Amino acid sequence: MHQVELYLDGERDYSAISGPTGPLVYPVGHVYIHAFLYRLTDAGKNLALSQQVYAFLYSMSLILSCAIYRQAGGVPNGIVLLLPLSKRLHSIYVLRLFNDVWAVILTQLSILALGRGLSDLSTLLFSAALSVKMSVLLYLPAFLLVLVKQRGLATTIRLCFTIVSIQGLLAYPFLLAHPLPYVKNAFDFGRVFLYKWTVNWRFVKEDQFLDPRFARVLLVGHASVLVAFGLFRWCRAAGGATAILNRAILRPSRPGSPVLVTADEATTIAITSNLIGILFARSLHYQFYSWYAYQVPLLAWRTRYPIVLKLIVVGAIEYAWNVYPSTRLSSTVLFASHVILLGGIWFGYAEGRGRGELE
Repeated sequence: MHQVELYLDGERDYSAISGPTGPLVYPVGHVYIHAFLYRLTDAGKNLALSQQVYAFLYSMSLILSCAIYRQAGGVPNGIVLLLPLSKRLHSIYVLRLFNDVWAVILTQLSILALGRGLSDLSTLLFSAALSVKMSVLLYLPAFLLVLVKQRGLATTIRLCFTIVSIQGLLAYPFLLAHPLPYVKNAFDFGRVFLYKWTVNWRFVKEDQFLDPRFARVLLVGHASVLVAFGLFRWCRAAGGATAILNRAILRPSRPGSPVLVTADEATTIAITSNLIGILFARSLHYQFYSWYAYQVPLLAWRTRYPIVLKLIVVGAIEYAWNVYPSTRLSSTVLFASHVILLGGIWFGYAEGRGRGELE
């Protein structure tokens, strides 16, 4: 609220906007949302109303998760009963009021639109989510791949310009006055999070955790796994990555895939890309659980594991996020669960249950 006060008083230099929690380090959508909350809740003094707003967001996120599960299919209806049971999510949404949840809801809407083939609407929602928190970029590789398969290379390039343009339009007042501080603070790719708050990689010593070489190793790992999925798992139904690339280059105005991209396929690829990014993130703070918590059961049902093992993985991830402060054990459990889950998808239904069952 203190940061928003500075913005409402006319400050447009991101480097000069700070408060008790530190400097402003989120894109401009975050500022606009909290300016709205500032006016709605009397500068945050009406805490009960604030919590009601976030309780509504919590309910909306659950509803959208159910819609995604229904659209994607391949998961028993009873599994959605697991979604509202997370103690950590209750804290993130209704007690802590983190801005992550706004980005989550916009991303969920974008995934629903992407699964329905509404590429332009999905792009607008994706860019809106990105304007709140740049963690949404974890979806970008899958988002671009699905767009190329759905609409072709030319449309994908146009939609990329749309994403950039929306960011520019939203941030125009800051870019006009002080462009460099805005870009540096809102999209700081070199930001180092504190070791004491991390939930993952706790089993790594702090000096190694903070070492820039460790960050580069994780970045290479992230990129390598994305490329591997892109080459060997996400394009099989369309004849392989090379075939899609050839079609996209030779006929850029036509879909890169000769077969229909199903909602199941688009959803599975998108949330798997997000999981890959989370696996290789150097630091995960407790609020980051909201990025993928509702996706974990769906991802578990994109593996060929027996039901018992699927439920164990889901439960282990929830356990790790509820240990505070995190320990070497809880962090190891989280890392192992992510690896087991991602490995199961690799050998399971990486393009969705429908594609996997046809193979």
